[in-house]
Amino acid sequence: MFGWLKKNLFGSNARRRPLRVVHVPLSVRGRYDAAATTEENRRHWANADLLSADAAANPQVRRILRSRARYEVANNSYARGIVNTLANDCVGTGPRLQMLTDDAEANRLVEQQFDEWATAINLPEKLRTMRIARAESGEAFAMLLSNPKIDSLVKLDLRLIEADQVATPELAGPDSPSNAVDGIVFDSFGNPVEYHLLRSHPGDPCGGSLEYQRVPAAAMIHYFRADRPGQSRGVPEITPALPLFAQLRRYTLAVLAAAETAADFAAVLFTDAPANGEAQEVEPMDLVELERRMATVLPGGWKLGQVHAEQPATGYGEFKKEILNEISRCLSIPYNVAACNSSGYNYASGRLDHQTYYKSIRVDQAQLAAVVLDRVLRAWLDEAVLVSELLPLWMRTAAFRDLPHQWFWDGMEHVDPAKEAAAQATRLASLTTTLAYEFARQGRDWETELRQRAKEVALLNELGLAQAAQPSPTREEAPEEREESEV
Repeated sequence: MFGWLKKNLFGSNARRRPLRVVHVPLSVRGRYDAAATTEENRRHWANADLLSADAAANPQVRRILRSRARYEVANNSYARGIVNTLANDCVGTGPRLQMLTDDAEANRLVEQQFDEWATAINLPEKLRTMRIARAESGEAFAMLLSNPKIDSLVKLDLRLIEADQVATPELAGPDSPSNAVDGIVFDSFGNPVEYHLLRSHPGDPCGGSLEYQRVPAAAMIHYFRADRPGQSRGVPEITPALPLFAQLRRYTLAVLAAAETAADFAAVLFTDAPANGEAQEVEPMDLVELERRMATVLPGGWKLGQVHAEQPATGYGEFKKEILNEISRCLSIPYNVAACNSSGYNYASGRLDHQTYYKSIRVDQAQLAAVVLDRVLRAWLDEAVLVSELLPLWMRTAAFRDLPHQWFWDGMEHVDPAKEAAAQATRLASLTTTLAYEFARQGRDWETELRQRAKEVALLNELGLAQAAQPSPTREEAPEEREESEV
């Protein structure tokens, strides 16, 4: 037995036989719960797809979303207030230009002329309309053109165009070119080349025309937010909240209808007797006219009672608060701003919620400045150079399209101005900030404010009121007050 094992295992034949290494593939399987499709979540993920950004936001989908978003904004008080508040806080009274070239006199001249032109075309109102359109329609278009009726030396104007009017009817077929999206034609690098503007709005009473004009990209401003790479057209920002707005309105109407139904019954007759008990017959659903301050006798076996109003339910207010909080989240708006109600907030909570909101506003303002205002300023300078002696000579002869500048917006008002002023004085005294930055936070130009302050001081000295205008010294704290403050 052992000889056979030795011969076969350790003999000469075994030594000449090569060893075979067998590689067994290791099967490693990973699993994500969210990727599993079960009977419980099958219907929830039924509408999930892998469409591209432009295919998901095709013309038909965008048309439906725009119509429903506009309907809610037009008929829902909360939707209207949220959209208007967002536009007012983002644009405010309008942006203010500050030129940053080395020529101070030229800076003041350009700023003054641009401000007069912006007032003539009502630029702040148009910017607010564009911000509203981005929220309820997903995008806004503005065409740069010449308007001889403008009350300004520069005849440049900004014509707002609704998203429905930028479309290409023949692109709906299978032969549409790959470098074109509904209303926009791109080059090989993805840059817009031209826009297709319908001759009339598709929703005009006389009927929309399928004819369109080709507008070069240099004359058109497209303002929208691309949420996905490769997205060419915008969808309404309140799209995720549209079903919630509908739920809010339905629930409110249901609560109101239930309360009205309960209130419509002044009194009801009921009996405790069994079905075959002794009680006088009363015609079901019979109506009885009641007189004020009357005494009456009821049929035998019957009692008089009232329908208890169960509406509004105790959770009605909490439901509205939670659903409004969810609605406003897609726009980065806190509940107290969306509902215009801060009764349930303390000071710290209100400030903390507003920090996220103000950061979102600053992001919107930066995009508005880069996409719209910088384009408008360049077009305005191109037109201003054609006006005789409007700009300084060096601006009319040099390449000035990229002159350094910045935009100022309305500052966010502090809830406690005294605390903010004290904090500002501390920052300035510790050299951790500058006057330019502090004035910019308030939406003001520091050079303009200092020049105005210098004029005021000079006039005070001239009138002998400088001493009276000095701030009164602060009251010295009593020893016991100082001890308490140190504790």
